[in-house]
Amino acid sequence: MFGPLNPFAVLSLASSGVSAVGQLQAGKAQQRAAQLNAFNIETERERSKAEARQRHNDRLEIYRSNLSANIASFAAAGRDVGADRSVAAFLQRQKEIATSDTARSDFMGQAQAAKLTAQAAATRAEGRAALTASRIGAFTSLASGINNYNQIKTG
Repeated sequence: MFGPLNPFAVLSLASSGVSAVGQLQAGKAQQRAAQLNAFNIETERERSKAEARQRHNDRLEIYRSNLSANIASFAAAGRDVGADRSVAAFLQRQKEIATSDTARSDFMGQAQAAKLTAQAAATRAEGRAALTASRIGAFTSLASGINNYNQIKTG
């Protein structure tokens, strides 16, 4: 019914199977590597967010420290902090600068976090694409192997 097996046909089919398995394993390994890279990027994002919060808090601490020093300096000079409009304007300007500094720092932290989130998503997509490509390659290898097997077997 089947006739004698041609060793070359069997070898061709077997090598196609091995190639397909190798392609699938490579694609899965690439996907795992992409997942790990995405995890590392997300870890970097969290570290970056913590640094941004720390910069915000540091700037507020500097403002509070300077405010206390300025009030003490004005009081030592005999200027009434509550009644002297130029002192009040100076202190208000210092507050505006600190607010602007923290807002800019917060925005930069958010932009960095968004960039890292997008980078992690792109890395995951690359991993999925590598796996899909390996599946297509494996299917192509198997189809080619079956075709070669049939050509050798019949010819």
